[in-house]
Amino acid sequence: MPDITLTTLVVLCLAAAAAGWIDAVVGGGGLLLLPALLLGLPHVPAAHVLGTNKAVAVVGTSGAAVTYVRKAPVKVGTAVRIGLMALAGSMTGAFFAAGISSDVLRPVIMVVLLAVAAFVMLRPQFGKEADGGTDRKVTRARTLTAIVLVGGGIGFYDGLFGPGTGTFLVLALTAVLHLDLVTASATAKIVNVCTNAGALAMFAYQGSVLWQLAALMAVFNLAGGLLGARMALRKGSEFVRGVLLVVVFSLVAKLAFDQWA
Repeated sequence: MPDITLTTLVVLCLAAAAAGWIDAVVGGGGLLLLPALLLGLPHVPAAHVLGTNKAVAVVGTSGAAVTYVRKAPVKVGTAVRIGLMALAGSMTGAFFAAGISSDVLRPVIMVVLLAVAAFVMLRPQFGKEADGGTDRKVTRARTLTAIVLVGGGIGFYDGLFGPGTGTFLVLALTAVLHLDLVTASATAKIVNVCTNAGALAMFAYQGSVLWQLAALMAVFNLAGGLLGARMALRKGSEFVRGVLLVVVFSLVAKLAFDQWA
């Protein structure tokens, strides 16, 4: 455990809980958790901050995934295949990350996110009606597209740049597999478990995880994740849609701040 004040520890635990809630509902919890760790641990090497972030996030994501699987119509096999492809994509993206400037990527991602927000607002029925619950409507071609493009493509983005990966997963799964937003969030959580576990294994191998701090924060992240998943299941797609728009605009604001501040 690093030498930090009690106030900082409390703030980090509360941030972990809030991030777990956001991540469970619509993805994007890292928008809160990672900056909180960077601010709270200014003298800790970046690799240790990233490793600790993954150790915390994988617990909350796993808890949310289990909650969703028990109550939402999730095809676990398909989700795991997408997750394994996302893991491979993430490793590939990380390989190329050193040669790509984030200053170039940020404006592109901001434009994409604003286009996504406009689409969701102009299409109020997007993600409300689930017609992807049967094999009749989800063809093998769509499933393969989800595995290769959603898993591989968004996984590659996660390794290359990262911010908003969970949110992109929810949107892409909704569009490609014709899922409602709640089922898409559930599927995205299983994919996130795969990618987070792979990244955590690498950080752990390198000795870049603050395990004591991660264990404490993980308890709060798990509580937030369980609460978020249950609220999403209870309140439905309209609730998820509202949170989605808030997260998208928050992500755009953060990227703009990082780019020009």
